[in-house]
Amino acid sequence: MTDSPAPARTRRVRGGAAGARRPVYDAGSLLAVAVAEFNARGYDATSMEDLSRAAGITKSSFYHHVSGKEELLRAALHRALDGLFDILDEPPAQDGPPLARLRHIVRRQVEVLTSELPYVTLLLRVRGNTETERWALDRRRAFDATIAALVADAVAAGEVRADVDPSLAARLLSGTVNSIIEWYRPGPDTLPDDIVRAVTHGILPPP
Repeated sequence: MTDSPAPARTRRVRGGAAGARRPVYDAGSLLAVAVAEFNARGYDATSMEDLSRAAGITKSSFYHHVSGKEELLRAALHRALDGLFDILDEPPAQDGPPLARLRHIVRRQVEVLTSELPYVTLLLRVRGNTETERWALDRRRAFDATIAALVADAVAAGEVRADVDPSLAARLLSGTVNSIIEWYRPGPDTLPDDIVRAVTHGILPPP
């Protein structure tokens, strides 16, 4: 797993040594730097000095783009949460039998997680220590509640065993998908389908 941001553009330093260049950032590339630092150090332990040092610019230059690290945190969490909630608006997540919709959501969760790995990793590590973190946790709970309701619909439709507790199933599904941040490495594109197969058909045979 890598959280490394893409390198910033550079510009020649006026009056500097021959060939000397300095990084040129915009809000988006600074966000990538911040997310990498938050994931490496922890949000609370990361200072604006740490962020400016990682970006290779002065604190005043950093503040030219953002008001502070809370703004960066909220932008990063927005990106992760928007990716997840957008899944729920996709036609295959809205229409069809509950189990088919659930499979689609799980598959797309894996795709969003692997494509937005640093941002989802940060989302899964927040603990509610700030207003922004508490907002993110509320949004995560709302997402999980939607999954639990869909599992309940699948139970009612006879597509899932009647003895399955929807809330527990939703937690297990989320836990399985979210664990990917700990071990994922870029590789074959079969991972979303592999995860769906594992969570819907099981891994261990019945006794």
